[in-house]
Amino acid sequence: MVGNLKHRILITGASGFVGSALLRLLEREHSSCEVFAFGHGEGQRNAIDLLDRDAVDTAVREVQPTSLIHLAAVAAPSDARHAPRHAWNVNFTGTMNLAESVMRHAPKARFVYIGSSEAYGASFASVAGPVTETVPLQPMTVYGATKAAADLMIGQMAYDGLRAVRFRPFNHTGPGQSDAYVVSAFARQIAEIVSGKSEPVIHVGNLEAERDFLDVRDVVRAYASAALLELDAGPDHVYNIASGRPRRIQHILDMLIAQSGINIEVRTDPAKFRPNDIPVMCGDAAKAHNRLNWTPLVPFEQTIADVFGYWHRLCNAR
Repeated sequence: MVGNLKHRILITGASGFVGSALLRLLEREHSSCEVFAFGHGEGQRNAIDLLDRDAVDTAVREVQPTSLIHLAAVAAPSDARHAPRHAWNVNFTGTMNLAESVMRHAPKARFVYIGSSEAYGASFASVAGPVTETVPLQPMTVYGATKAAADLMIGQMAYDGLRAVRFRPFNHTGPGQSDAYVVSAFARQIAEIVSGKSEPVIHVGNLEAERDFLDVRDVVRAYASAALLELDAGPDHVYNIASGRPRRIQHILDMLIAQSGINIEVRTDPAKFRPNDIPVMCGDAAKAHNRLNWTPLVPFEQTIADVFGYWHRLCNAR
């Protein structure tokens, strides 16, 4: 394809945190693309139920995308743990319905599948340093298992002709993220304290864990590149999206408390500890750098300030 005028990008999960960030990027930097945003839930103009095969077929057939970025998922590990059958239906069967429809109705389209670093699971404990895309998928959580299974399925379908690009992003955050995730959960609690809505006490889970964090604005650049660049697609196109630097959750909490400028008591809440928690998760994104020319650009300090600022404004507006 020559020029963005011919790009027709269908995005599932467009109403979510990452989908919204992707839409803003495309509107700001790739405005000549045609973007078809499919969200979920009531009130969505283009709602789509991935478990309704006829609805999926109709959407793909009518849009005729040149690329499809599949973000729709049960994305919070806690939600998947509490409703595993629903998570399997959406994350695995829904992905199958979408990929099969693309092969039937838009076989030349690039299928950009958004997996998860949680698919590596137990492999983090057996590998020294950041993991590459070649380590085994050994998920330890329901969410990780659903994403790993769909990842392997899309990889297999690539051998049957699906023009697949698979991503395994590590933890990412940014302004607008739900407080179901650790950075936003901390930021919301601290913002409520600063706004005088809560006592100066924050309740936390495991602060010793180390995670590889990214800014969502960096992550969606990779997804956009996979949809827009002239690159091959196929079984070998699987990419970690990572910083390569693990950060202790304690350090992130300290950074957020510093944003508040006040003394806050930290209390451990056993209910906030995750089962099967992995001590250190860190990824090697050299492949994405070499093939997609992707590297994280947003300083983590900026990310933290933006997340706190978002929750602070929200608390003051209530």
